[in-house]
Amino acid sequence: MLALRLSRGSHPLVLLRRLLLAAASAGVGFLLLCTLSYAVTGPHPADPAAQRLAWCLAPLAATVQLAVAVARTDPGTRPRQGLSAVGLGPVRMSALAAASTAVSGVLGSAVALLFFLHLRGDLSGTPFDGDAAELLAAGEPLPLGAVLLLLALVPVLGAGAAALAFRPPRRRTGEPPGDEPEHSTEAPTGLPWGVALTAVGVAVEAYTARGTEGTGGTPGGVLAGWTLTAVGLAMAGPGIVHLCGRVLQSVRPGAMRLLAGRALMDDARRIGRPLGVVCAVVSAVIAASALAGERPQPFGPLTPLGAVLVAACTTATLLTSAVEARQDRAATRAGLLELGAPAALLQATALLRAVVLLAVFAPLTWAVAELAALPLRH
Repeated sequence: MLALRLSRGSHPLVLLRRLLLAAASAGVGFLLLCTLSYAVTGPHPADPAAQRLAWCLAPLAATVQLAVAVARTDPGTRPRQGLSAVGLGPVRMSALAAASTAVSGVLGSAVALLFFLHLRGDLSGTPFDGDAAELLAAGEPLPLGAVLLLLALVPVLGAGAAALAFRPPRRRTGEPPGDEPEHSTEAPTGLPWGVALTAVGVAVEAYTARGTEGTGGTPGGVLAGWTLTAVGLAMAGPGIVHLCGRVLQSVRPGAMRLLAGRALMDDARRIGRPLGVVCAVVSAVIAASALAGERPQPFGPLTPLGAVLVAACTTATLLTSAVEARQDRAATRAGLLELGAPAALLQATALLRAVVLLAVFAPLTWAVAELAALPLRH
């Protein structure tokens, strides 16, 4: 009930982010139900249903990532001083974040079910002259347990991920119970592993393409290679952002470069992973555009829907993480303004951070796209 009351009284932008999460949940739920309807129509040796179900994992993971970002920027679930006295300690706030995320996920899953049943003609007449009904196996009974299980994936996984994101940090041995652990600014350590995983992902795509001469690689192999590439870029992203901050502060920096570099170092873990995932998604889009018309869609009509969901969720996650970083810097920004720092300097600092990240990640995205598309062209 508390989660519903907070949702009702939230700021319009907060409600918009929750509606975006509900829309993403609806898209993933519809995608999963389409895969289920494809599976019940019978065995498909050329295009197994399990392969299409594997393709749904990418939109599902992107939606769960968005759910965590939305929960972290929700003012109703952010920790505040004095809340523990009224029973809203870290554990309760974690449960509240999970409940708020589950509400959005359940809403989206319900919309997906209603839309799916409408297209099948189970609620009223069949729309689109029955074309969609044939695609969704109208007239074929669907197992109720499987339907409920698939629709529960986004609410359950999203709520669990949000709860883990809000769990209280572990205290060190001998640390006083009233002290919070200080934020560490050692560089992120995932850069070498991220580079290695990215290279392995590109190699997997090249291997599958070579093993299926002239077919452009099996869909499963391409998906596995892209997944490894996305994970590698997500791991390398924080290290790259942190390195950008260090470079900005080198060689006699002025006030603007000092502020921009320090902000990048502080936000490396927060925005680095979403930036890496967006880099992987954009590189996949570039590679697919280069091969447009040369290869059939590997997962049938589910390919465009899944690709749109992944692109939309990863972009929304990056923007939401940027909002979270801005919220965390609000006190610092106010302090600098009180000390007499001009507002134009802070705006120029934000623009400099954006330009530096674009200058680094844009060539990286293009390079990964070219490496991914090269083995598929032969």
